[in-house]
Amino acid sequence: MHDRKRLGRGRPDLDIAPAAVHDAPIGDITGALGSISMHDREPRRTWRHRLVTLAAVAGPGLIVMVGDNDAGGVATYTQAGQNYGYSLLWVLFLLVPVLVVAQEMVVRLGAVTGVGQARLIRERFGRRWGWCSVADLLVVNFLTIVTELIGVRLGTSYFGIRPSYSVPVAAAALMLLTATGSFRRWERVMFVCLAVSFAFVPLLFMTHPHHVHAIVHGALVPGVQGGVTDDAVLVIVAMVGTTVAPWQLFFQQSNIVDKRISPRWIRYERIDTVAGAVLSSVAAGAYVVFAFAALGGSSYAGRFTDSGAFQDALRRTVGTWAGGLASIILINAAIIGACAVTLSSSYALGDTFGIKHSLHRRPVDPKVFAGYAIPIVLAAVVVLIPGVPLGTITQYVQILGGLLLPSALLFLLLLCNDREVLGPWCNARWQNALTTGIVGALCVTSLVLVVRTLVVTTAVAQLVGAMFGAYALVLVVAGAVTMSRRRRRVAAGGHADVLHGIRYLDRATWRMAPLDQLAPRVMTRSHTIGLCAVRGYLLVAVGLVTLKVTTSIID
Repeated sequence: MHDRKRLGRGRPDLDIAPAAVHDAPIGDITGALGSISMHDREPRRTWRHRLVTLAAVAGPGLIVMVGDNDAGGVATYTQAGQNYGYSLLWVLFLLVPVLVVAQEMVVRLGAVTGVGQARLIRERFGRRWGWCSVADLLVVNFLTIVTELIGVRLGTSYFGIRPSYSVPVAAAALMLLTATGSFRRWERVMFVCLAVSFAFVPLLFMTHPHHVHAIVHGALVPGVQGGVTDDAVLVIVAMVGTTVAPWQLFFQQSNIVDKRISPRWIRYERIDTVAGAVLSSVAAGAYVVFAFAALGGSSYAGRFTDSGAFQDALRRTVGTWAGGLASIILINAAIIGACAVTLSSSYALGDTFGIKHSLHRRPVDPKVFAGYAIPIVLAAVVVLIPGVPLGTITQYVQILGGLLLPSALLFLLLLCNDREVLGPWCNARWQNALTTGIVGALCVTSLVLVVRTLVVTTAVAQLVGAMFGAYALVLVVAGAVTMSRRRRRVAAGGHADVLHGIRYLDRATWRMAPLDQLAPRVMTRSHTIGLCAVRGYLLVAVGLVTLKVTTSIID
């Protein structure tokens, strides 16, 4: 089934998947920092040559990770620091491997298949699941764009610019940048934003963080300053939702396809992704640290409302320059986040409607253009509504991303175990175990919110302990059952690894065949029940959290 004759190549002279020939523009890798010819077969023997190659390939990983620290992310991290000090830094520390594992799977899918994730889900799981995944993405992306424009409004207001000017200008610039028609130009703009994001460094020095041992303790020892409360759980879920958001999975895979990165360059893209994850986590930690260092001992401690109030508090406690730097960080985060989120919607719509969309081309199909232009316009209208609770909306969107993340990760996990899609590039057993554990932990965290919404009298700390204790027991039992099945399979003459039959294939030459030539995916009853159960539960969780947030706004 996986012989090379059947798989073939899209072009014998090019290192691309057959499925990518008609779905992506063929050509050189043209990155912000360099180019690689599509006919390049030269080995990289020197460090200089390797660094030049890395510079050309780098982009999708760095951009998706820095875009992860968008306006909503900046608000969430500064809220964590202002309200809970250094005590939630451990959440960021634990999320680093989650971020790397999830995005590494996306790297393999994009480079090996040459197809975007939305189309893979539709073709391998059916149109119904394809529409469900894209609908989730588009809803969360629309709300995320709202938070980005909120960031623009609050950031520019610090400099005296009226929202009626700044928000429409930002919305128009966002549409124009997505329709630039040049991948290199778009990526260079993103790299400029990436450079500006380092403004957190001087802000750290200006706020004079103290008690290094307290910072280390907060990063390594789980705990919550003031105890585990409903608000603390909401902030933790928001931190998860803004650190590993569903749009990141769709964006990086399609962006890798759009940049024409093939399996030959996967090792460089992995470096790009890990570097981005480290930079993103360091920046997020810095936001938490300087927020508490500046406001921890003041009357503003524990009173976060939104990023605008935070900037004003910095101005009053540290100085005008500190507030200005925080505003620049917020505006810059909003720009890079909005660009990446809008592009992920554009890619997903192209995959869904079978329309070619690429940064190498100007959008000519009205469906794709309207698909990302209309949400931007609507988002701008929402942000300009007088009296809209900007801080509450921002936090809700991050919580929503955290709630819907398990569903996105579940599809990603199934795709990365589809031998027709990835062949010898399929997940190793440790990757499956880790990802499954992550999905379960995210579901348990959201379940805490659901139970607290239904049973208000439940003590939060005891509830968290009981649920995660039960989850640990489930993991132990599931591990024992898996090991027992594996031993029985080996005893019957089978192999411990169910994918051992494709592991021997040469990764250097294996590519996914055109989608219409793949053997149909067999959806087992357990897979179907699992997907339906997770989706049903998450819809209930989203509904209850929405009710909780709406009630808090009304009150």
